[in-house]
Amino acid sequence: MAGRINDDDIKAVRDAVPIDAVVSEYLQLRNAGGGNLKGLCPFHDEKSPSFQVSPGKGLFHCFGCQEGGDTIAFVMKIDHLTFSEAVERLAGTAGITLRYEEGGYNPSHQRGERIRLVEAHKVAAQYYAEQLENSPEAAAGRTFLAERGFDQAAALHFGVGYSPQGWDHLTRFLRGKGFSDKELTLSGLSQEGRRGPIDRFRGRLMWPIRDISGDVVGFGARKLHESDNGPKYLNTPETAIYKKSQVLYGIDLAKKEIVRTSTAVVVEGYTDVMACHLAGVTTAIATCGTAFGGDHIKILRRLLMDHATAEVIFTFDGDAAGQKAALRAFEDDQKFAAETSIAITPGGMDPCDLRLAEGDAAVEALVGSRTPLFEFAMRQIVQRHNLENPAGQAGALDEAAPVVAKIKNPAIQHGSAVQLAGMIGILDTQFVVKRVAQLARWARDRGGRGPAPGDTRRRGPQPPQQATAPAPAGGPALHLRSPAHRTERELLKLALQHPELVSPAFDAYGMDEFTAAPYAAVRQTVADAGGTEQGLSDGPGYLARVREAAPNDTVRALVTELAVEAIHARTVDEIYAGVQLVQVRLRAVDRRVLEIQGTLTRLGQHADPERFSAVQNELWVLQQYAQSLRTHGAAAL
Repeated sequence: MAGRINDDDIKAVRDAVPIDAVVSEYLQLRNAGGGNLKGLCPFHDEKSPSFQVSPGKGLFHCFGCQEGGDTIAFVMKIDHLTFSEAVERLAGTAGITLRYEEGGYNPSHQRGERIRLVEAHKVAAQYYAEQLENSPEAAAGRTFLAERGFDQAAALHFGVGYSPQGWDHLTRFLRGKGFSDKELTLSGLSQEGRRGPIDRFRGRLMWPIRDISGDVVGFGARKLHESDNGPKYLNTPETAIYKKSQVLYGIDLAKKEIVRTSTAVVVEGYTDVMACHLAGVTTAIATCGTAFGGDHIKILRRLLMDHATAEVIFTFDGDAAGQKAALRAFEDDQKFAAETSIAITPGGMDPCDLRLAEGDAAVEALVGSRTPLFEFAMRQIVQRHNLENPAGQAGALDEAAPVVAKIKNPAIQHGSAVQLAGMIGILDTQFVVKRVAQLARWARDRGGRGPAPGDTRRRGPQPPQQATAPAPAGGPALHLRSPAHRTERELLKLALQHPELVSPAFDAYGMDEFTAAPYAAVRQTVADAGGTEQGLSDGPGYLARVREAAPNDTVRALVTELAVEAIHARTVDEIYAGVQLVQVRLRAVDRRVLEIQGTLTRLGQHADPERFSAVQNELWVLQQYAQSLRTHGAAAL
């Protein structure tokens, strides 16, 4: 059984791997102000970015779904790893050798399952690549690539390899590297034979399929020999690390350019991706033996950030199958905020054939000649009808108008409605414009969330509410519109993000000075972690201690949220911090003054004189303190 990873090594991993560098492997991040970055959350669907990363604090938090934590927590969540597996993966990235409290140094049997499967694929990819380069048997693979315009340098760039024709060449090689038969079967690299595991891929050209972080998680294998009775293309089966609907071939190479240009080009095959990249279209990606679908869209949306200027370009053959694929892609158009376009390859050639026949410039020209996908869909529908008679025109309008009504941009929608009228031959363009507008309005009414039955005109979905920790029994509700709660929230954010501005005064504040029970719990957690004084010299370590001191996941999530959320001030300095300190303290004093005044009223004139005098004296002291706070501000604390 794996030993516990040394605490100092865990801290070293957290400090060595910047959280923004890790998160950027999965989504595009942009400046959110206050030193924070923002992007579309990878853990839930959203149209506007509510996912924030604080590089200085090493934390992330989504204000939509409330997921949050440090770098390790992010890797655990997004790659479905255990804590140890996430630490091991990050340690490998940082070049840190981990120590275990039991069992010595990181032996192979202590590695998590996912880590082992990824390592097996990495070793297999290297083995296949060496076979393609050096093995006489792989001549057929080298010829296949050369005939399509790919030299050895191209094969190396994309990691293309060759799997020998024997039954168990790779299996025996991986066994020699310390992998068990169970691991080889779970990875999909081997399959059960009559006498044990045998190679799944034999005598084929191999393309390593990498996830967005660059790890090899599967392979696409192309048949080369006539004696092979299998399918033309054979992919890795579904495994713990490979889900074909959730990977895009080439995404590891294309992601930076997709982010930079806000453009993605979707092609149909591995060689098409290679051809596009070598021709200068370095945003090209492809699905892996499956149709382009919802999970692929999520990957691209996180990179494109749903900007209106972003664009997704689909390339399809001009034949019937390609047109059908293009129309199917249009069905998913509304899941993008980006504009979608289509580039039809001439003469039924795919990008690989086009590059071979006409050169790199032709591939770039193909992408440049794209047409908006809705326009292509509209033309395909209209062409199916006989426009020589009124019945055919009416049928074309009935089928095409809903397509135009789906267009997101109102100006483009109006112009396309006019264009549709011209395609069909309807002289009364306003009739078509009104028809499209009516369909669009009906679609919006049906698509709105939240209206009560029969009330389709109520307001649309509301923005996500801030999550709060559940209050203990009898505790006050947390209403963020309350000035007191807003101030308490600001003070806690300062205590977590800028402890130097509120220490040591903050550490003298009691839990009862925070009227919202969740905030009181955070205040206690800071105290349990040693107070803000601990944050003066070690920011990231201080936040880690506070999060570890949280009594439960709910409080821990609120700590993370407050540590990442922007502070509502243009200038965050001692003056602003002092105002928050004073307001929280002053409200606490005023509450106590009201309590004492109530006590005096209850005591009445017949109360014990000594008791009455003591209460009066406490009231006077508090009133003087409150006046001093109002007059002198933070200097009176």
